[in-house]
Amino acid sequence: MSDSETEKLLAALEANWQAEIEGFNTYTALAKEETDPHRRNALRGLAAAEKQHADLWARRIRELGGREPSYTGDLSGQADSLGNRIGGTDLALRRLEIDEARDIAKYGKQIKVLEDQSSVAILQEVIADERDHYQTLGNLIRSRGSLPALSSEQVQAAIDDLVAARDKGHSHAAGWVGDAIYGVNDGLGSIFGIVSGVSGATLGNSHFVLIAGLAGMVASALSMGSGAYLAAKSQREIYEAEFAREREAVEENEAEARELLTLSYRVRGLPETDAVQFVEHLAKDKNQLIKALARERLNTTEEGLSNPMVSAVSGALSTAVGAFIPIIPFFFMTGIPAVVVAAIVSLLAHFVVGAAKSLITIRSWWWSGFEMTWIGALEGVVTYIIGIGLGRNVGGH
Repeated sequence: MSDSETEKLLAALEANWQAEIEGFNTYTALAKEETDPHRRNALRGLAAAEKQHADLWARRIRELGGREPSYTGDLSGQADSLGNRIGGTDLALRRLEIDEARDIAKYGKQIKVLEDQSSVAILQEVIADERDHYQTLGNLIRSRGSLPALSSEQVQAAIDDLVAARDKGHSHAAGWVGDAIYGVNDGLGSIFGIVSGVSGATLGNSHFVLIAGLAGMVASALSMGSGAYLAAKSQREIYEAEFAREREAVEENEAEARELLTLSYRVRGLPETDAVQFVEHLAKDKNQLIKALARERLNTTEEGLSNPMVSAVSGALSTAVGAFIPIIPFFFMTGIPAVVVAAIVSLLAHFVVGAAKSLITIRSWWWSGFEMTWIGALEGVVTYIIGIGLGRNVGGH
């Protein structure tokens, strides 16, 4: 075995050691918190097994001439994570059940690629233990009772929601409407601030206000459009990369992928029988199985992704529309009257945009409009006062 191959092997074995020590710390911490004697002893047994696995990896690392591994994770493993603190012990055990299934798959892949027979022998022993751990965790979860079962209507609703991902959908109006409202709001707010500030500094000189407002409008529109394009494109690229990873996982071990998806649905509250039946239904079409796995990882679907060009155009145009509103009066008026009219028009526009948000939210239209109006008013007053101060200081020099 060459030096590079040995280094690669040592890196894999140390990663295995880190994972087993993390498991040991997780089970140990959970055992300390457990009040039921039977479950506590079972968790201690799992911790001891994880420690034994870690010792096997450490011994093999030493035999290969590697450095003694040093644990870099949390001393409580995953037990003290935010999700486990919120969800409690039962949810933590469900997550560990999924992790054990993933470890079995990971070690199974290593058997195929590692060419060190001693390491392969350890892998075979560890895989057998991990399967027992998976069964033990399932028994612990069932011993206290499963998560509250959903009603038949809730189960059907959940299944309908997931099956909908199979259909080739079209862009939902709420997607581009939301982008458009956000763009109008951004353009209106930013340019209203510029107009207020420049008006305060120049006492409403329409020449300077128009120059500043139009320049700001163009800059805001271009910025919003490019930002929306890059964000949508990045999101799509992330989804495509995850989809490719899930396809590879399904090709290598479809049974493990189906098991992980079933466990994921069970964690979310779907009864075991329904979860198994639904995953079997999805698995009839391998492409849909992969999509479901990707959806679980990213909490989105391909149909839910924004089109980069649509996002860019929608963001840029809506921002330009919102930005143009505060400067309209200065095409026809000048001085304080123009400032007053611009403020009235802008605040009315704030209210309309705020009310329009109720199309995609559950809030009342009048409260949403009022909220955006007073925020816009506050922004205008502050920037106007700052503009007056800057105008005097600059004029003084």
